[in-house]
Amino acid sequence: MSVGAAATRLHSSGPVDLGVLPSELDGGLASRAAIGLAILATDQTLEHEFRALVRIPGVAFYEARLFNDNDITPDTLRAIGPRIAPTVDLILPSIPLDVVGFGCTSATMTLGEEAVFAEIRKARPGVACTTPVTGALAAFKALGAKGIGLLTPYAPEINQGLVRYFTGRGLDIAAVATFDRRDDREAARISLASIEAAAERMAAAPGVDAIFISCTSLRVAEAVAGLERRIGIPVTSSNHAMAWHCLRLAGIDDVVPAGGRLFALPAS
Repeated sequence: MSVGAAATRLHSSGPVDLGVLPSELDGGLASRAAIGLAILATDQTLEHEFRALVRIPGVAFYEARLFNDNDITPDTLRAIGPRIAPTVDLILPSIPLDVVGFGCTSATMTLGEEAVFAEIRKARPGVACTTPVTGALAAFKALGAKGIGLLTPYAPEINQGLVRYFTGRGLDIAAVATFDRRDDREAARISLASIEAAAERMAAAPGVDAIFISCTSLRVAEAVAGLERRIGIPVTSSNHAMAWHCLRLAGIDDVVPAGGRLFALPAS
């Protein structure tokens, strides 16, 4: 019989049915921790930076996006509040999460951390929560930082609110500056060179012993370790601090060498 004839005969007889094969379940991608993230629809940066920082076997993050306006104003930030719970509800329904992070610094400051947590817990009762502001406060405590240099892309009135928020929690904002890019789509395109130059200038201001680069759209997390070596003080950012805090709240104390000083520390 020719090869062609044999192939035809085999095909005509149909596939071999091996039936139900044995399988076992393991812990999946999130065998150590599952992190949920509620992200702004316009955010171009947060997922990229989390992928760079959260590269620990057994730790996974899952995200859903919520609508926001491109223009960053107090009114558009307040409008985000009622959208948080429905967004969190979309993240792995019926599957446990260890922590949920809300990805907007300025909205957290405008709404207040407790209001954000209350929205998250409407969908995930009792879950550990964080935000870029919450992560930053925990980071400053872990780093022992008191005099903070605050660098943002926000309008001056939003910066003023952020300064009030942090000083109300016992921090000294020793220096503040903005790129004044009020469209979130533009904030994501501020070059790393611009951010590094601004941070280096801010590090020279009197009383600054750590720098916080605020806004989840700003690209800086992958450059933190090198920037710290050049300026000699700790640096963190909205995504950087929240990624670290998500890990620590989830019980993951692994050191991430590329993450700079903060990622070598436990939460205080």
